[in-house]
Amino acid sequence: MRTNSTMKAGMEPETTSKVCAVPAPTVLPHIPAPQRVAPADARELSKLFLQRLETVEEGTPEYQYVRNTLIEMNLSLVRYVARRFSSRRESMEDVLQVGTIGLIKAIDRYDPSRDVEFTTLAVPYIQGEIKRFFRDTTWSVRVPRRLQELRIDLARAREELEGQGSHEPSVAELADHLDMPEDEVAEGLVACNGYDSDSIDRPIQAGGGGKQQTGLVADLIGTEDPALALAEDIQALKPHLAKLDDRERTLLQLRFGAEMTQAEIGEELGLSQMHVSRLLTRACTTLRKGLLAEG
Repeated sequence: MRTNSTMKAGMEPETTSKVCAVPAPTVLPHIPAPQRVAPADARELSKLFLQRLETVEEGTPEYQYVRNTLIEMNLSLVRYVARRFSSRRESMEDVLQVGTIGLIKAIDRYDPSRDVEFTTLAVPYIQGEIKRFFRDTTWSVRVPRRLQELRIDLARAREELEGQGSHEPSVAELADHLDMPEDEVAEGLVACNGYDSDSIDRPIQAGGGGKQQTGLVADLIGTEDPALALAEDIQALKPHLAKLDDRERTLLQLRFGAEMTQAEIGEELGLSQMHVSRLLTRACTTLRKGLLAEG
């Protein structure tokens, strides 16, 4: 008789077969509304779907179904994490979107062979994406991450020190409280100015004589320097000024730079006022034609 087993007295047959890992289920349950699955049920179903995701070929319709169902079933996890950031001024819709990116990363990187709950991996990924979103969008001026994190420490230290005394803590006091160099604290305080910006159209109120005067932040800012337009004109004239002769450039410098009258220029250069007028007219005409030809 042919047999693949070896019999021993008083013992069961000894076979040559090996023990295999439990395969993923051949048929997954159909979930018509994954987002409505209760969180407890989603955890159990996610185990089955994550196992299947490891075995199916990427890009196939089955792969897309399994992956999309996992995402939708676990959106409640994203909402749970996002609620911790509800006090921020950014819209909750934006927070949920970036949190979902973290969920997708967790699904794609989860390894079912490791004895780790999916939520244990997913929560840090979701939190990380949301925190990165706040770090990148709430700063009006881009500053290094080190200084962004220092801002939080400085705010906490200020609050603690102000609670102990009646004055705003100095750089030295903050440095002593945080046990760090004063120049680093000073750098962090400067960087704090980049956390939020102010609109020049924001209304302000200033008291005076018992009356309130309403204005805008823009009213406290200097007006535009008219010399800026002049500087632009000079830059545009430079190549054309180079085409004039020395006497014409001198006349223009005295007339428009030193603001001398034609009579004063004539006296300075030993020319009649009429001659000075003709030379200035010719020089200005040359410059005007050059500019018109450009534009």
